[in-house]
Amino acid sequence: MGKWLFVLFLAGTYGQVWGQVSGQTDSLKEDSLRARKFKVQMPADRVNQQYDFGDLERNVFHPRRKADTTHVNSGVIVVPNIAANPTIGAQLGIKAVASRRLGDDPKTLLSVGATSASITTKGILYFYVNHNLFTPGNKWNFQGNLVIAKTVTPDHGFGIGAKFIGGRVADSVLADPSHKGYVLHSIYYNIREKVYKNVAKNLFFGAGMSFEIRTNIENGDSTKTRAPSSVYNNRHGLPQDHYFADGLLFNIEYITRDNPNRPYKGIYFDVGLRANQTWLGSTKNSGQITTDLRKYFSLSAKSPEFVFAVWNWGSYLIGGVLPYLELPGTARDGTYRSGRGYTSQYFKGTQFNDTEAELRFPILANKFISGVVFGNLQTGNDEQGTRIFEVFQPGYGGGLRVLFNKATRTNLALDYAFGQFGNKGFFLNLNETF
Repeated sequence: MGKWLFVLFLAGTYGQVWGQVSGQTDSLKEDSLRARKFKVQMPADRVNQQYDFGDLERNVFHPRRKADTTHVNSGVIVVPNIAANPTIGAQLGIKAVASRRLGDDPKTLLSVGATSASITTKGILYFYVNHNLFTPGNKWNFQGNLVIAKTVTPDHGFGIGAKFIGGRVADSVLADPSHKGYVLHSIYYNIREKVYKNVAKNLFFGAGMSFEIRTNIENGDSTKTRAPSSVYNNRHGLPQDHYFADGLLFNIEYITRDNPNRPYKGIYFDVGLRANQTWLGSTKNSGQITTDLRKYFSLSAKSPEFVFAVWNWGSYLIGGVLPYLELPGTARDGTYRSGRGYTSQYFKGTQFNDTEAELRFPILANKFISGVVFGNLQTGNDEQGTRIFEVFQPGYGGGLRVLFNKATRTNLALDYAFGQFGNKGFFLNLNETF
Protein backbone atom coordinates (compact mmCIF):
# COMPACT_ATOMS: atom_id res chain seq x y z
CA MET A 1 0.00 0.00 0.00
CA GLY A 2 2.89 2.37 0.85
CA LYS A 3 4.38 1.84 -2.60
CA TRP A 4 1.09 2.71 -4.30
CA LEU A 5 0.69 5.87 -2.20
CA PHE A 6 4.21 6.89 -3.16
CA VAL A 7 3.47 6.21 -6.81
CA LEU A 8 0.28 8.26 -6.78
CA PHE A 9 2.01 11.10 -4.92
CA LEU A 10 4.73 11.25 -7.56
CA ALA A 11 2.11 11.15 -10.31
CA GLY A 12 0.22 14.05 -8.78
CA THR A 13 3.43 16.03 -8.37
CA TYR A 14 4.36 15.39 -11.99
CA GLY A 15 0.90 16.46 -13.13
CA GLN A 16 1.36 19.81 -11.41
CA VAL A 17 4.90 20.33 -12.71
CA TRP A 18 3.77 19.55 -16.25
CA GLY A 19 1.63 22.69 -16.12
CA GLN A 20 4.59 24.98 -15.60
CA VAL A 21 6.53 26.85 -18.31
CA SER A 22 10.21 27.70 -18.48
CA GLY A 23 12.09 30.81 -19.56
CA GLN A 24 12.89 34.29 -18.28
CA THR A 25 9.63 36.01 -17.38
CA ASP A 26 8.49 38.38 -14.70
CA SER A 27 6.56 36.75 -11.81
CA LEU A 28 3.12 38.10 -12.77
CA LYS A 29 3.44 36.94 -16.37
CA GLU A 30 4.89 33.62 -15.23
CA ASP A 31 1.95 32.96 -12.89
CA SER A 32 -0.49 33.85 -15.65
CA LEU A 33 1.18 31.49 -18.12
CA ARG A 34 1.37 28.72 -15.58
CA ALA A 35 -2.34 28.92 -14.81
CA ARG A 36 -3.27 29.07 -18.47
CA LYS A 37 -1.05 26.12 -19.29
CA PHE A 38 -2.52 23.96 -16.53
CA LYS A 39 -6.14 24.64 -17.34
CA VAL A 40 -5.97 23.82 -21.03
CA GLN A 41 -6.48 20.08 -21.46
CA MET A 42 -4.36 18.18 -23.95
CA PRO A 43 -5.95 16.71 -27.10
CA ALA A 44 -6.42 12.96 -26.68
CA ASP A 45 -4.65 12.05 -29.92
CA ARG A 46 -1.32 13.44 -28.59
CA VAL A 47 -0.67 10.08 -26.95
CA ASN A 48 3.06 10.51 -26.42
CA GLN A 49 2.48 13.65 -24.35
CA GLN A 50 0.19 11.82 -21.95
CA TYR A 51 1.57 10.24 -18.81
CA ASP A 52 0.96 6.60 -17.87
CA PHE A 53 2.26 4.03 -15.43
CA GLY A 54 5.18 3.20 -17.75
CA ASP A 55 6.29 6.84 -17.62
CA LEU A 56 6.01 6.82 -13.86
CA GLU A 57 8.11 3.66 -13.63
CA ARG A 58 10.76 5.26 -15.89
CA ASN A 59 10.85 8.45 -13.79
CA VAL A 60 11.17 6.52 -10.52
CA PHE A 61 13.68 3.86 -11.53
CA HIS A 62 15.44 5.55 -14.51
CA PRO A 63 15.15 9.29 -13.81
CA ARG A 64 17.86 10.23 -16.32
CA ARG A 65 16.32 8.36 -19.21
CA LYS A 66 14.35 10.63 -21.54
CA ALA A 67 10.98 9.58 -22.91
CA ASP A 68 11.00 8.25 -26.47
CA THR A 69 8.25 10.36 -28.05
CA THR A 70 8.62 8.60 -31.40
CA HIS A 71 7.80 5.18 -29.98
CA VAL A 72 4.30 3.92 -29.16
CA ASN A 73 4.18 1.69 -26.10
CA SER A 74 3.59 -2.04 -26.42
CA GLY A 75 0.00 -3.22 -26.30
CA VAL A 76 0.91 -6.06 -23.91
CA ILE A 77 0.58 -5.53 -20.16
CA VAL A 78 1.53 -8.06 -17.47
CA VAL A 79 0.44 -6.95 -14.01
CA PRO A 80 -0.47 -8.33 -10.61
CA ASN A 81 -4.18 -9.16 -10.79
CA ILE A 82 -5.28 -7.13 -7.80
CA ALA A 83 -9.02 -6.63 -7.49
CA ALA A 84 -11.62 -6.15 -4.82
CA ASN A 85 -15.40 -6.08 -4.58
CA PRO A 86 -18.04 -7.34 -2.16
CA THR A 87 -18.59 -10.54 -4.19
CA ILE A 88 -15.05 -11.89 -4.22
CA GLY A 89 -13.38 -10.04 -1.35
CA ALA A 90 -9.74 -9.16 -2.07
CA GLN A 91 -8.07 -10.86 -5.03
CA LEU A 92 -4.44 -11.52 -5.82
CA GLY A 93 -3.02 -13.14 -8.94
CA ILE A 94 -1.32 -12.38 -12.22
CA LYS A 95 -2.92 -11.03 -15.37
CA ALA A 96 -1.79 -10.42 -18.93
CA VAL A 97 -3.75 -8.09 -21.21
CA ALA A 98 -2.98 -7.55 -24.89
CA SER A 99 -4.39 -4.98 -27.31
CA ARG A 100 -3.43 -4.68 -30.96
CA ARG A 101 -4.81 -3.56 -34.29
CA LEU A 102 -4.44 -6.41 -36.77
CA GLY A 103 -3.24 -5.52 -40.27
CA ASP A 104 -2.48 -2.09 -41.73
CA ASP A 105 -6.03 -0.75 -42.19
CA PRO A 106 -6.47 2.11 -39.66
CA LYS A 107 -10.23 1.48 -39.63
CA THR A 108 -9.78 -2.03 -38.22
CA LEU A 109 -11.12 -2.17 -34.68
CA LEU A 110 -8.75 -2.89 -31.81
CA SER A 111 -8.39 -6.57 -30.86
CA VAL A 112 -8.04 -7.44 -27.19
CA GLY A 113 -7.24 -10.56 -25.21
CA ALA A 114 -6.52 -11.45 -21.61
CA THR A 115 -5.59 -14.31 -19.32
CA SER A 116 -5.45 -14.51 -15.55
CA ALA A 117 -5.02 -16.85 -12.60
CA SER A 118 -6.05 -15.64 -9.15
CA ILE A 119 -7.16 -16.49 -5.63
CA THR A 120 -9.39 -14.43 -3.32
CA THR A 121 -9.91 -14.03 0.40
CA LYS A 122 -13.31 -15.72 0.03
CA GLY A 123 -11.75 -18.94 -1.27
CA ILE A 124 -12.35 -18.37 -4.98
CA LEU A 125 -9.86 -19.82 -7.45
CA TYR A 126 -10.24 -18.46 -10.97
CA PHE A 127 -8.47 -19.03 -14.28
CA TYR A 128 -9.58 -17.65 -17.63
CA VAL A 129 -8.49 -16.87 -21.17
CA ASN A 130 -10.65 -14.62 -23.34
CA HIS A 131 -10.40 -12.81 -26.66
CA ASN A 132 -12.23 -10.32 -28.86
CA LEU A 133 -10.42 -10.28 -32.22
CA PHE A 134 -11.12 -8.30 -35.39
CA THR A 135 -9.42 -9.43 -38.60
CA PRO A 136 -8.01 -6.74 -40.97
CA GLY A 137 -10.79 -4.60 -42.39
CA ASN A 138 -13.18 -5.93 -39.72
CA LYS A 139 -14.26 -8.78 -42.00
CA TRP A 140 -14.56 -11.19 -39.08
CA ASN A 141 -14.90 -10.85 -35.32
CA PHE A 142 -14.05 -13.75 -32.99
CA GLN A 143 -15.21 -13.65 -29.35
CA GLY A 144 -14.64 -16.40 -26.83
CA ASN A 145 -13.47 -17.50 -23.43
CA LEU A 146 -12.38 -20.46 -21.34
CA VAL A 147 -13.03 -20.45 -17.58
CA ILE A 148 -12.09 -22.94 -14.87
CA ALA A 149 -12.99 -21.90 -11.34
CA LYS A 150 -13.78 -22.84 -7.80
CA THR A 151 -16.47 -20.33 -6.89
CA VAL A 152 -18.13 -18.94 -3.79
CA THR A 153 -21.35 -17.12 -4.69
CA PRO A 154 -23.38 -14.99 -2.24
CA ASP A 155 -27.12 -15.53 -2.60
CA HIS A 156 -29.88 -13.14 -1.49
CA GLY A 157 -32.85 -14.89 -3.05
CA PHE A 158 -34.94 -14.53 -6.18
CA GLY A 159 -36.37 -11.15 -7.17
CA ILE A 160 -35.69 -7.43 -7.07
CA GLY A 161 -36.15 -6.85 -3.34
CA ALA A 162 -39.82 -5.89 -3.58
CA LYS A 163 -41.79 -5.89 -0.33
CA PHE A 164 -42.91 -9.41 0.50
CA ILE A 165 -46.70 -9.41 0.98
CA GLY A 166 -47.21 -12.95 2.20
CA GLY A 167 -47.55 -16.46 0.88
CA ARG A 168 -46.28 -19.93 1.55
CA VAL A 169 -43.16 -20.54 3.64
CA ALA A 170 -41.34 -21.60 0.49
CA ASP A 171 -42.24 -18.26 -1.14
CA SER A 172 -40.69 -16.38 1.77
CA VAL A 173 -37.53 -18.50 1.59
CA LEU A 174 -37.17 -17.91 -2.16
CA ALA A 175 -37.75 -14.16 -1.88
CA ASP A 176 -35.46 -13.85 1.19
CA PRO A 177 -37.28 -10.67 2.37
CA SER A 178 -34.88 -10.23 5.31
CA HIS A 179 -31.88 -10.27 2.92
CA LYS A 180 -30.22 -12.79 5.21
CA GLY A 181 -27.81 -14.06 2.59
CA TYR A 182 -26.63 -17.57 1.79
CA VAL A 183 -23.43 -18.90 0.23
CA LEU A 184 -23.21 -21.28 -2.75
CA HIS A 185 -19.97 -23.20 -3.36
CA SER A 186 -19.35 -24.88 -6.71
CA ILE A 187 -16.87 -25.89 -9.38
CA TYR A 188 -17.47 -24.00 -12.63
CA TYR A 189 -16.39 -24.56 -16.24
CA ASN A 190 -17.28 -22.47 -19.27
CA ILE A 191 -16.28 -22.79 -22.91
CA ARG A 192 -17.72 -20.20 -25.27
CA GLU A 193 -16.95 -19.14 -28.83
CA LYS A 194 -18.81 -16.84 -31.22
CA VAL A 195 -17.90 -15.93 -34.80
CA TYR A 196 -19.24 -12.72 -36.34
CA LYS A 197 -19.25 -11.86 -40.06
CA ASN A 198 -19.25 -8.25 -41.22
CA VAL A 199 -22.30 -7.85 -43.47
CA ALA A 200 -22.49 -4.05 -43.76
CA LYS A 201 -20.67 -1.01 -42.43
CA ASN A 202 -20.23 -1.54 -38.66
CA LEU A 203 -22.78 -4.40 -38.69
CA PHE A 204 -22.00 -8.04 -37.84
CA PHE A 205 -24.04 -11.25 -37.75
CA GLY A 206 -22.75 -13.97 -35.44
CA ALA A 207 -23.31 -17.49 -34.20
CA GLY A 208 -21.62 -19.80 -31.72
CA MET A 209 -21.96 -22.17 -28.78
CA SER A 210 -21.55 -21.97 -25.03
CA PHE A 211 -21.16 -24.73 -22.45
CA GLU A 212 -21.73 -23.79 -18.80
CA ILE A 213 -21.07 -26.61 -16.32
CA ARG A 214 -21.52 -26.50 -12.53
CA THR A 215 -20.61 -29.39 -10.28
CA ASN A 216 -20.26 -29.96 -6.51
CA ILE A 217 -22.85 -27.28 -5.74
CA GLU A 218 -23.27 -26.85 -1.98
CA ASN A 219 -25.47 -24.36 -0.14
CA GLY A 220 -25.28 -25.66 3.44
CA ASP A 221 -28.96 -26.68 3.36
CA SER A 222 -29.17 -30.32 4.46
CA THR A 223 -32.98 -30.28 4.31
CA LYS A 224 -33.06 -28.93 0.71
CA THR A 225 -35.94 -26.62 1.74
CA ARG A 226 -34.37 -23.74 3.69
CA ALA A 227 -32.23 -21.95 1.09
CA PRO A 228 -33.57 -19.98 -1.91
CA SER A 229 -31.62 -22.12 -4.39
CA SER A 230 -33.09 -25.30 -2.85
CA VAL A 231 -36.65 -24.02 -3.19
CA TYR A 232 -36.04 -22.89 -6.80
CA ASN A 233 -34.51 -26.24 -7.81
CA ASN A 234 -37.40 -28.17 -6.20
CA ARG A 235 -39.99 -26.05 -8.00
CA HIS A 236 -38.38 -26.31 -11.42
CA GLY A 237 -37.18 -29.90 -11.37
CA LEU A 238 -33.45 -29.16 -11.27
CA PRO A 239 -30.75 -31.19 -9.50
CA GLN A 240 -29.45 -29.65 -6.29
CA ASP A 241 -25.77 -30.38 -6.81
CA HIS A 242 -25.02 -29.88 -10.52
CA TYR A 243 -26.31 -28.69 -13.88
CA PHE A 244 -25.36 -28.19 -17.51
CA ALA A 245 -26.43 -25.12 -19.53
CA ASP A 246 -25.30 -25.90 -23.08
CA GLY A 247 -26.66 -23.81 -25.89
CA LEU A 248 -26.52 -22.28 -29.34
CA LEU A 249 -25.84 -18.55 -29.70
CA PHE A 250 -27.10 -16.18 -32.41
CA ASN A 251 -26.16 -12.49 -32.31
CA ILE A 252 -26.38 -9.19 -34.19
CA GLU A 253 -23.69 -6.64 -33.36
CA TYR A 254 -23.26 -2.98 -34.33
CA ILE A 255 -20.06 -1.11 -33.40
CA THR A 256 -18.90 2.47 -33.95
CA ARG A 257 -17.09 3.06 -30.63
CA ASP A 258 -13.47 4.09 -31.10
CA ASN A 259 -11.86 1.88 -28.45
CA PRO A 260 -13.08 -1.13 -26.41
CA ASN A 261 -11.02 -0.28 -23.31
CA ARG A 262 -11.94 3.37 -22.87
CA PRO A 263 -14.25 4.75 -25.56
CA TYR A 264 -14.59 8.48 -26.16
CA LYS A 265 -17.38 8.29 -28.72
CA GLY A 266 -19.60 5.92 -30.67
CA ILE A 267 -22.04 3.09 -30.07
CA TYR A 268 -21.81 -0.56 -29.13
CA PHE A 269 -24.96 -2.68 -29.56
CA ASP A 270 -25.45 -6.45 -29.36
CA VAL A 271 -28.68 -8.42 -29.30
CA GLY A 272 -28.53 -12.17 -28.91
CA LEU A 273 -30.61 -15.32 -28.70
CA ARG A 274 -29.44 -18.24 -26.60
CA ALA A 275 -31.11 -21.64 -26.98
CA ASN A 276 -30.05 -24.18 -24.35
CA GLN A 277 -30.79 -27.67 -25.71
CA THR A 278 -30.93 -31.04 -23.96
CA TRP A 279 -29.59 -32.70 -27.13
CA LEU A 280 -26.39 -30.69 -26.54
CA GLY A 281 -26.24 -31.94 -22.96
CA SER A 282 -28.17 -29.14 -21.25
CA THR A 283 -30.09 -30.15 -18.11
CA LYS A 284 -33.15 -28.18 -19.32
CA ASN A 285 -34.24 -26.51 -22.54
CA SER A 286 -34.59 -22.73 -22.46
CA GLY A 287 -34.70 -19.68 -24.72
CA GLN A 288 -33.18 -16.36 -23.67
CA ILE A 289 -32.82 -12.95 -25.34
CA THR A 290 -30.05 -10.55 -24.26
CA THR A 291 -29.51 -6.91 -25.22
CA ASP A 292 -26.45 -4.72 -24.63
CA LEU A 293 -26.49 -1.06 -25.69
CA ARG A 294 -23.70 1.42 -24.91
CA LYS A 295 -23.45 5.03 -26.10
CA TYR A 296 -20.56 7.45 -25.52
CA PHE A 297 -20.70 11.26 -25.83
CA SER A 298 -17.45 13.25 -25.81
CA LEU A 299 -18.23 16.61 -24.20
CA SER A 300 -15.09 18.55 -25.14
CA ALA A 301 -13.16 18.98 -28.38
CA LYS A 302 -10.01 19.99 -26.46
CA SER A 303 -10.31 17.12 -23.99
CA PRO A 304 -12.29 14.27 -25.57
CA GLU A 305 -11.67 12.10 -22.48
CA PHE A 306 -14.44 14.19 -20.88
CA VAL A 307 -17.21 11.68 -21.62
CA PHE A 308 -20.82 11.04 -20.68
CA ALA A 309 -21.57 7.33 -21.15
CA VAL A 310 -24.83 5.37 -20.87
CA TRP A 311 -25.40 1.62 -20.79
CA ASN A 312 -28.46 -0.60 -20.85
CA TRP A 313 -28.14 -4.35 -20.41
CA GLY A 314 -31.05 -6.78 -20.32
CA SER A 315 -31.75 -10.51 -20.32
CA TYR A 316 -35.18 -12.04 -20.77
CA LEU A 317 -36.26 -15.69 -20.51
CA ILE A 318 -38.74 -16.47 -23.31
CA GLY A 319 -39.29 -20.15 -22.57
CA GLY A 320 -38.07 -23.14 -20.57
CA VAL A 321 -36.08 -23.21 -17.32
CA LEU A 322 -32.76 -21.63 -16.38
CA PRO A 323 -30.58 -23.09 -13.58
CA TYR A 324 -30.48 -20.92 -10.47
CA LEU A 325 -26.89 -19.73 -10.96
CA GLU A 326 -27.56 -18.91 -14.63
CA LEU A 327 -30.41 -16.50 -13.87
CA PRO A 328 -29.78 -12.95 -15.14
CA GLY A 329 -29.18 -10.40 -12.42
CA THR A 330 -26.70 -8.03 -10.84
CA ALA A 331 -23.27 -8.26 -12.51
CA ARG A 332 -24.41 -11.04 -14.86
CA ASP A 333 -23.53 -9.10 -18.00
CA GLY A 334 -20.68 -10.36 -20.17
CA THR A 335 -18.00 -8.61 -18.10
CA TYR A 336 -19.63 -9.17 -14.64
CA ARG A 337 -19.46 -5.46 -13.79
CA SER A 338 -23.02 -4.11 -13.86
CA GLY A 339 -24.86 -2.98 -10.74
CA ARG A 340 -21.96 -1.53 -8.75
CA GLY A 341 -22.99 -1.24 -5.11
CA TYR A 342 -24.16 -4.87 -4.84
CA THR A 343 -22.68 -8.36 -4.92
CA SER A 344 -23.10 -10.51 -8.04
CA GLN A 345 -26.70 -11.73 -8.45
CA TYR A 346 -27.85 -9.82 -5.38
CA PHE A 347 -30.99 -9.21 -7.42
CA LYS A 348 -32.05 -11.77 -10.02
CA GLY A 349 -35.04 -13.01 -11.96
CA THR A 350 -35.98 -14.60 -15.23
CA GLN A 351 -36.44 -11.06 -16.63
CA PHE A 352 -33.81 -8.48 -15.75
CA ASN A 353 -32.66 -5.03 -16.87
CA ASP A 354 -29.91 -2.66 -15.70
CA THR A 355 -29.43 0.96 -16.82
CA GLU A 356 -26.25 2.88 -15.98
CA ALA A 357 -24.85 6.37 -16.58
CA GLU A 358 -21.33 7.62 -15.95
CA LEU A 359 -19.54 10.96 -16.23
CA ARG A 360 -15.80 10.61 -16.90
CA PHE A 361 -13.41 13.55 -16.61
CA PRO A 362 -9.62 14.11 -16.51
CA ILE A 363 -8.22 15.50 -13.27
CA LEU A 364 -4.53 15.97 -14.09
CA ALA A 365 -3.52 17.80 -17.26
CA ASN A 366 -1.24 14.91 -18.24
CA LYS A 367 -4.24 12.52 -18.07
CA PHE A 368 -2.58 10.21 -15.53
CA ILE A 369 -5.44 10.63 -13.04
CA SER A 370 -9.10 10.88 -14.05
CA GLY A 371 -12.35 10.73 -12.16
CA VAL A 372 -15.84 9.27 -12.57
CA VAL A 373 -19.25 9.59 -10.98
CA PHE A 374 -21.94 7.03 -11.79
CA GLY A 375 -25.39 5.68 -11.03
CA ASN A 376 -27.44 2.63 -11.95
CA LEU A 377 -31.01 1.33 -11.76
CA GLN A 378 -31.81 -2.39 -11.72
CA THR A 379 -35.21 -3.98 -12.23
CA GLY A 380 -36.49 -7.53 -12.53
CA ASN A 381 -39.37 -9.88 -11.82
CA ASP A 382 -40.00 -12.37 -9.01
CA GLU A 383 -42.28 -15.35 -8.35
CA GLN A 384 -44.65 -13.40 -6.09
CA GLY A 385 -46.18 -11.33 -8.91
CA THR A 386 -43.72 -8.44 -9.33
CA ARG A 387 -43.07 -7.72 -13.00
CA ILE A 388 -40.00 -6.22 -14.58
CA PHE A 389 -40.01 -2.37 -14.69
CA GLU A 390 -42.37 -2.19 -11.69
CA VAL A 391 -39.68 -1.96 -8.96
CA PHE A 392 -36.24 -0.34 -9.36
CA GLN A 393 -33.23 -0.56 -7.07
CA PRO A 394 -30.54 2.17 -7.32
CA GLY A 395 -26.78 2.15 -6.95
CA TYR A 396 -24.39 5.08 -7.13
CA GLY A 397 -20.84 6.15 -6.42
CA GLY A 398 -17.63 7.60 -7.73
CA GLY A 399 -14.03 6.73 -8.33
CA LEU A 400 -10.61 7.39 -9.81
CA ARG A 401 -8.86 6.17 -12.95
CA VAL A 402 -5.08 5.71 -13.27
CA LEU A 403 -3.77 5.64 -16.85
CA PHE A 404 -1.95 2.33 -17.07
CA ASN A 405 -1.15 2.21 -20.81
CA LYS A 406 -1.75 5.31 -22.94
CA ALA A 407 -1.25 3.42 -26.23
CA THR A 408 -4.27 1.17 -25.58
CA ARG A 409 -6.19 3.53 -23.22
CA THR A 410 -5.96 0.96 -20.43
CA ASN A 411 -7.01 2.36 -17.06
CA LEU A 412 -6.84 1.06 -13.51
CA ALA A 413 -10.35 1.66 -12.16
CA LEU A 414 -11.00 2.28 -8.46
CA ASP A 415 -14.66 2.81 -7.52
CA TYR A 416 -16.67 2.99 -4.31
CA ALA A 417 -20.39 2.37 -4.63
CA PHE A 418 -23.51 2.34 -2.47
CA GLY A 419 -26.80 0.46 -2.81
CA GLN A 420 -29.99 -0.30 -0.92
CA PHE A 421 -30.35 -2.55 2.17
CA GLY A 422 -27.00 -1.41 3.58
CA ASN A 423 -24.98 -2.52 0.58
CA LYS A 424 -21.72 -0.75 -0.26
CA GLY A 425 -18.27 -1.73 -1.40
CA PHE A 426 -15.00 -1.05 -3.17
CA PHE A 427 -14.58 -2.16 -6.79
CA LEU A 428 -11.13 -2.37 -8.42
CA ASN A 429 -10.56 -3.51 -12.03
CA LEU A 430 -8.62 -2.87 -15.21
CA ASN A 431 -10.47 -0.74 -17.80
CA GLU A 432 -13.82 0.98 -17.65
CA THR A 433 -16.91 -0.76 -16.34
CA PHE A 434 -18.51 -0.33 -19.77
